Amino acid sequence: MQINDLLAAETMILNLAATDKIGAFKEMIAGLKQANRISSEADFLEGILAREAQTSTGLGDGIGIPHAKNAAVLQPTIVFARSETGVAYDALDGQPVHLLFMIAVPDTASNTHLEALANLSRFLLRDGFTTQLMAAKTPAEVRRLFDESSPNTSGEDGGIANEDAPLLVAVTACTTGIAHTYMAEESLKKQAATMGVRIKVETNGASGVGNKLNAQDIAAADGVIIAADKKVDMARFADKPLINVPVAEGIRHPEKLITQALDSHAPIYQTAETVTHSDTTEKLSLGKAFYRHLMSGVSSMLPFVIGGGIAIALAFLIDQTLGVPQSALSQLGTYHPAAAFFKQIGNTAFNFMLPVLAGYIAYSIAEKPGLVAGFVAGALAANGYSIFNVGLNASHQPVPSGFLGALVGGFLAGGVMLMLKRAFAFLPKALDGIKSILFFPVLGVIVTGFLMLLINIPMSAINSGLNGFLSSLNGTNAILLGALLGGMEAIDMGGPVNKAAYVFGTGTLAASVATGGSTVMAAVMAGGMVPPLAIFVATLLFRHKFSQKNREAGLTNIVMGLSFITEGAIPFAAADPARAIPSFVAGSALAGGLVGLAGIKLLAPHGGIFVVALTNSPLLYLLFVAIGAIVAGVIYGLLKVPDAD
Repeated sequence: MQINDLLAAETMILNLAATDKIGAFKEMIAGLKQANRISSEADFLEGILAREAQTSTGLGDGIGIPHAKNAAVLQPTIVFARSETGVAYDALDGQPVHLLFMIAVPDTASNTHLEALANLSRFLLRDGFTTQLMAAKTPAEVRRLFDESSPNTSGEDGGIANEDAPLLVAVTACTTGIAHTYMAEESLKKQAATMGVRIKVETNGASGVGNKLNAQDIAAADGVIIAADKKVDMARFADKPLINVPVAEGIRHPEKLITQALDSHAPIYQTAETVTHSDTTEKLSLGKAFYRHLMSGVSSMLPFVIGGGIAIALAFLIDQTLGVPQSALSQLGTYHPAAAFFKQIGNTAFNFMLPVLAGYIAYSIAEKPGLVAGFVAGALAANGYSIFNVGLNASHQPVPSGFLGALVGGFLAGGVMLMLKRAFAFLPKALDGIKSILFFPVLGVIVTGFLMLLINIPMSAINSGLNGFLSSLNGTNAILLGALLGGMEAIDMGGPVNKAAYVFGTGTLAASVATGGSTVMAAVMAGGMVPPLAIFVATLLFRHKFSQKNREAGLTNIVMGLSFITEGAIPFAAADPARAIPSFVAGSALAGGLVGLAGIKLLAPHGGIFVVALTNSPLLYLLFVAIGAIVAGVIYGLLKVPDAD
């Protein structure tokens, strides 16, 4: 597919009227809608603005490439717009933008489309090309410019430098992999040719890895340039001079990067991406580093939450459909063999959830050596210690710390491995093998395991104290108790605080069967249903703030929320605890308080919507859950910072 297959003449604007960024976007999007290339102007504008909120797509030299992969796009299109006076765009060089290329890509775009869009970036960096675009008088002339031979896309320097010239290897990658990735590639290649330097550039784009660097390329290289806004495979560059910068630097300052990479004082890369030896290597801020490592764990954990949660929901559905005697309600989800089968599958998947979260947080921090220590930290957070007779744990019961413990444990494990790497840095290179297979895993597991005591044991005291406090409230104030228990369900979503409320609720069932059920249990289940449903509400009402992947995860949370599987909201809470958890607590507390106010009773300890018939007021109960979910979802949506695309 060629550029002109996407560059529609009917959408071109050769004399853009708008002089500000938002106005220019609206003017171009209106052309897309008129040409029937998008289904909704508002939805596509939201996608464009969400991308722009991350970093400006004004690349400098008068060029802007706003872009979005969006469900509103009906047909992949490049909209060309030209402004004689210039658009105030907040570009990287602070100058007005005169040439705009708005890239509209369906969220299911094929690699063919993405490759064609990548070629656009290469055209724009050809000498004199933008001057020709400014002079074109008709859409047909613009299209003729793109009919010429496509620029070199091999990733090599085109043979301009001789075989004795220095060799560099580079990796370019932006968050979307559509425009900046390939503009940085072309900019580096063009500058290398001017300087007489050989270069091979690997692109980590939306269509996959292009021009992948092999071991021979890296071994022969005199230096490495990483121009990337997302994580790339770094371990292969160990012991090489390496410059690590954002992708925009590859576009704007290729000469500076090439010079630095070939400098004899360039920093030498030492396995962990977070280790730097010079101010010339870009360092992540503490907040950005925390977010990147956290996302590594959350994205790896998400499939376990979804797969296990839906399997458990099916178990409850089967038992509810086939029927369970009132005397066996405590076995709901495992009463019939078919239900028990699905419940076992779901529980098995859930058992992996916290080890995977902690393991991949540690992996992101310390690479492969961090994986084993992180998995152990997550497993200890989930299962706890049972060998110490300490204080409130005198009965030898395990002391778990839930997903919050796993989150902290992942960072703890990663930090331990970084310290061990530094501690063993003095060993000769010949012992690298024994470091990896003996020293790191053994010491990492043992040190991390002991440090996890600092997280797990105090949780036992917290759980015991919460249970005592809840018992003192029982029967004195149903509204306060319902709100408190409902809110506790949302604090750590499956962790010790959540479980404390749940255990207290189930403990009231036995004494309440004769009176039609437990209001406490009803409030607990309502509060636990709210967080996943709030995720769905937020992703529905505030679509522009969520990535496509998170919007899809929002849909699966409907099933988990209705099934009383609070853990469905964990990935979102872990990714943004300061905004998500207070929002969920507010909605869950509201739902629990309303249940307490109405005196709704429940006979079952679990099941969500599948046991709602066992309440004394099913419709009112569902209404209260919906109110809590909407309130929590709206608060979360208003507070949330848009996802990176």
